[in-house]
Amino acid sequence: MKLTLWTYEGPPHVGAMRVATGMTGLHYVLHAPQGDTYADLLFTMIERRNHRPPVTFTTFQARDLGGDTANLFKASARDAYDRFQPQAMIVGASCTAELIQDDPGGLAEALDLPIPVIPLELPSYQRKENFGADETFFQIVKALAKPMPRTDAVTCNLLGATGLGFRHRDDVTEVTRLLALMGITVNVAAPLGSSPADIARMGQAHFNVLLYPETGETAARHLERACGQPYTKTVPIGVGATREFLREVSGLTGLPATVDESGLRAPWWSASVDSTYLTGKRVFIFGDATHVMAAARIAHAEVGFEVVGMGCFNREFARPLRAAAKGYGLEALITDDYLEVEEEIARLQPELILGTQMERHIGKRLGIPCAVISSPVHVQDFPARYSPQMGFEGANVIFDTWIHPLVMGLEEHLLTMFREDFEFHDEAGPSHHGAKAMARTEADDDLSVLPMADWPPEWTDERDADPRDYPAGPQSGSIPVVMPSGAVVWMPDAERELKKIPFFVRGKARRNTEKYAADRGVQQITVDTLYEAKAHYAR
Repeated sequence: MKLTLWTYEGPPHVGAMRVATGMTGLHYVLHAPQGDTYADLLFTMIERRNHRPPVTFTTFQARDLGGDTANLFKASARDAYDRFQPQAMIVGASCTAELIQDDPGGLAEALDLPIPVIPLELPSYQRKENFGADETFFQIVKALAKPMPRTDAVTCNLLGATGLGFRHRDDVTEVTRLLALMGITVNVAAPLGSSPADIARMGQAHFNVLLYPETGETAARHLERACGQPYTKTVPIGVGATREFLREVSGLTGLPATVDESGLRAPWWSASVDSTYLTGKRVFIFGDATHVMAAARIAHAEVGFEVVGMGCFNREFARPLRAAAKGYGLEALITDDYLEVEEEIARLQPELILGTQMERHIGKRLGIPCAVISSPVHVQDFPARYSPQMGFEGANVIFDTWIHPLVMGLEEHLLTMFREDFEFHDEAGPSHHGAKAMARTEADDDLSVLPMADWPPEWTDERDADPRDYPAGPQSGSIPVVMPSGAVVWMPDAERELKKIPFFVRGKARRNTEKYAADRGVQQITVDTLYEAKAHYAR
């Protein structure tokens, strides 16, 4: 396993925890050392759940390794059953506990508990979190769901939603409403919101809706084989995909696909005058494959963005993502190293990033706006409000989520352009406090009048001088500085002119200008240099 500062996916037992936490009446006994007991942190803090996850840890310590850790596991499993009285139990080992090979499945079977006990074999050093969730849900369905007579009315199961999933709670609600408009009732939504008893009656549905292939496709394929239930292949994210999904459901059921679209506003807004300046904006997309492919379709066909790069971190879906990327003339980036993603974003210099919380951090560093479209996410992406990604209301939410960073970026740029105005300069305070507004003077912007103490000592040492850290640099008549050979220095007037460029392309303008100057042996960038570089790259 590669150690890293951030990771897109945890080990597979985290995926198993997502399934267990999403369900009721199920308990997960995890053979794990003291350092692996972080379920509470994941679910109660990040997802803001109002109850603790149903996970019991054996919590062995270093001193236990010289004793009988197998009996420690059996005691924990027995105690968990006595305390929680679950309908079913899943048992497994964390990546660390896997090394001591205690076989939790066999140990739990020897207890002869009066409930189904489902062992999990999750290869921690070969697979990751999404696989763990998918495999766990499959094993639960395989153990509990059996063929049975269909319901009289047309019903379906919703598959794949889990705890800690990106907007899974609201997606289930939205798709349930969509299907109800067609006269279809949801039999079971699982694993999120279901119990082992619910899983046992999944066989009575007429078909299955696969919401998230990463966490539900193996179970969907099993139900198709074992219970004769077909499943949908279209994920209803975006206007076009939602309509296509409804037609697919209509083909499976014979029911009309026409539903009320009166609440759908995204198409009109995306074609409105206020949105035309967004047309052609360059966007880079990264996340789990399902959300990335859906986002690329929306960006290209429904908003009018130019997709300049796309990729995913879950290698199990590399093939379909590569095929989708070819449709946009791109080569997909398949990696779980966020540094590679950052390097690609810096190279492409998009005007908007659609990604995970990692890409949000990358966007902050590079000065590029970002909207989150996929797990992994943090607490702000589990909103209290209704905020689905799927269905027609999901399309509205997506439009707002993507467009607002660009609109706010335009507003910030306008405020920067008018920074000399008496009402908008940095010291003016809130605009509705008129008495505080003061006009700026030329001295406010004159860097040459700064005293020696205000300049960092690095500026006086040619070994450490870095014009990027203090881009305006000292002026003649203030502090003498010897720059490294070949380095370029931005003159204050050029630096002020650079700030008039929108912040989301300012970084690219800076790099292009510096390259232009370096190629021509120019060491001091003036306003003329800036505009010469602009003209050069515009040709």
